[in-house]
Amino acid sequence: MLFESQIHDLSNLFPWVVTRKKKQSLRALVEQKRRIYPKEQAKADSEAIMSRLEQLPCFRDAQTVMIYYPIHNEVDLRPLLQRYEGKKTFLLPVTHRRSIEPRQYLGEEQMQRGNYSVPEPQTATFKGKIDLILVPGVVFDLQCNRIGRGAGFYDRFLKKHRRVTQLGVGYDFQVKNREIPHSFSDKPLDGVITPNQSIGL
Repeated sequence: MLFESQIHDLSNLFPWVVTRKKKQSLRALVEQKRRIYPKEQAKADSEAIMSRLEQLPCFRDAQTVMIYYPIHNEVDLRPLLQRYEGKKTFLLPVTHRRSIEPRQYLGEEQMQRGNYSVPEPQTATFKGKIDLILVPGVVFDLQCNRIGRGAGFYDRFLKKHRRVTQLGVGYDFQVKNREIPHSFSDKPLDGVITPNQSIGL
């Protein structure tokens, strides 16, 4: 009983510990569901998300768009690379130490597997203006809060680009109706797009 009381006291002193544990639990649950989500349904959902995205002024007007290379059955936005080739500049993230470097996508022949075995562009770090960042995530809510993969790469990157429009993308089951655990320093995204919802937009 004494040990449990001490844990409770520590939780009151360090509420971020409780928030982190709640994030970890929810992340593991939704991540597992996403990994076993049927491939054909994931493909259809990705197409629906891209169709919804293409109707948004923030995408239509964007000259430079940052997307991501999908892993573990994430929403796949790669068809946009071919669909808008020559019309928009696309960037992909490269993880470097504890940060993300945006690099321009110039074709599959310029890609090599990097950290975590994720394909990355072998181009120079992009120094220009980014108009739109499309953000992967594991869990979202109706207030556009996000729980990511857990390493914090995107959290740090997005904080450096607060003036850029930031939209999360995910399957419908990744969005929770209740507010998900987050800390006071977490900045909500500008919107979240699923196959059937455009949240916050």
